[in-house]
Amino acid sequence: MRRAGWTALLTPPVATAALVLIALIDAGTATDRATARNLLAALEMAMPLAAGVGAASLVGRDPAVELQLTMPTAYRSTLLRRLAVTFGWAGLLAVLVVAGLVATGWWERWPASHGPLLGQLVWLAPTLALGGLGFLAGAAFRSPAAAGGIVATCWIVQQVFPGLVQDSAWARLLYLFATTRGADPAAWTANRLTLVAIALVLGALGWLLLGRTERLLAGEAE
Repeated sequence: MRRAGWTALLTPPVATAALVLIALIDAGTATDRATARNLLAALEMAMPLAAGVGAASLVGRDPAVELQLTMPTAYRSTLLRRLAVTFGWAGLLAVLVVAGLVATGWWERWPASHGPLLGQLVWLAPTLALGGLGFLAGAAFRSPAAAGGIVATCWIVQQVFPGLVQDSAWARLLYLFATTRGADPAAWTANRLTLVAIALVLGALGWLLLGRTERLLAGEAE
């Protein structure tokens, strides 16, 4: 698992644990509904950001790319396996958090949780979307810092200026936090499916970029 990088492995549990801890601390003064919302926010907000930054760190950190390009296994296949580990690790943590929320009754206290099965899209859709963005940005810029910055900027803009993506019906489909901060609950399923579709497109574009060997070698030369 370490081949995915410490950023990809440590960021999801740290970020999620921090938000869960904050939500539990606030539980003494907040209503049950507000606490449930905050706990789901740990899944919908922390997990996608952590996975996105982790995916952004996968490209551009190998010390000898030109050597790896001579190996029988394609370099982008190696990166794809690292991406799978990143998503798998984040997914395992998310499922454990969901199981804990369901077992303790907090999951059902937020009406927009959509049940424990369909509700997996609470974290899965935005995680895939930001992960795909991070993977594509990493392939395009070959810089973990630049790619991570793009992921963080997208996340921050939607956090600070939610009106930008909720003022029109089509833009709501792109909103990462539709479960806990969405303006149109009826559009939730369409929003989640759109994010998954976008993730597939972004991932495919990243895969195609990584197939251009000259770009990888140019990044190594820099």
